[in-house]
Amino acid sequence: MSAGQISLENHTVLVFGGTAGIGLACVKAFAAAGAQQFMLVGRNQERGEGAIAELSSHWPAVTFEFVSADASSVAGAEKAVAACIGTFEKIDILLSTAGGDPMPAIFHTIPIDEIEGMVRGAQMAAMLPARAVLPHMMERGSGVILTMASDAGKVATPGEVAIGASMAGVIMFSKALANEVKRSKIRVNCLTPSIVRGTPLYDVLMADSFASKLFGKAEQLACLGVVEPEDLGQVAAFLASPAASKITGQVVSVNGGISMG
Repeated sequence: MSAGQISLENHTVLVFGGTAGIGLACVKAFAAAGAQQFMLVGRNQERGEGAIAELSSHWPAVTFEFVSADASSVAGAEKAVAACIGTFEKIDILLSTAGGDPMPAIFHTIPIDEIEGMVRGAQMAAMLPARAVLPHMMERGSGVILTMASDAGKVATPGEVAIGASMAGVIMFSKALANEVKRSKIRVNCLTPSIVRGTPLYDVLMADSFASKLFGKAEQLACLGVVEPEDLGQVAAFLASPAASKITGQVVSVNGGISMG
């Protein structure tokens, strides 16, 4: 296999938030690219089992497993990493798409006791899984870490003050970590969508009076088309593959032209 091929043949993938929406679309793209072993992580056992059944029906030769864990807790991150290594003996790719579904709101209207949880949940869901997997990847001298943030971390937007601060933290974490671990041949990149149609979060946002106006306007700027989960899956598969072997520390917007942040 040459370095230019978008192939994940024989790769083992650990996916936090892989049971629905963007995470599940990324799993499908990775499986289509040849990845052979997956450990999906989520908090909902029923949803996890449903995702495993769906994936196995499409890729019967691929092994899909599920572990119930919270990406934003130390115990959850360590449990999932240990489960993947215990089952498959290795982790080639870590994809973190978990982080909760914070609702846009003007900052002064957000209950003050909710702000810490919003910020912590988003940032820890990226940082803790990476910290838990790094000793394993560093010992192997290889690995790919992909995080998921949002264009709110790049472009200041009314109604996304807390969300933007959280996402900016994930973005800088990803870039700084890439700089630290490049000597261990580990690559770290971050994907930042804006509005993504066809996800559970999209339906929730569009049912909210404030969020629907905010993202309704954003959709009008998506001259290349409103992004679907599959669009992010394809980019994630590329970044995880040998075709992107020289790419690290980058933050890639996938937004259909909504912004150029």
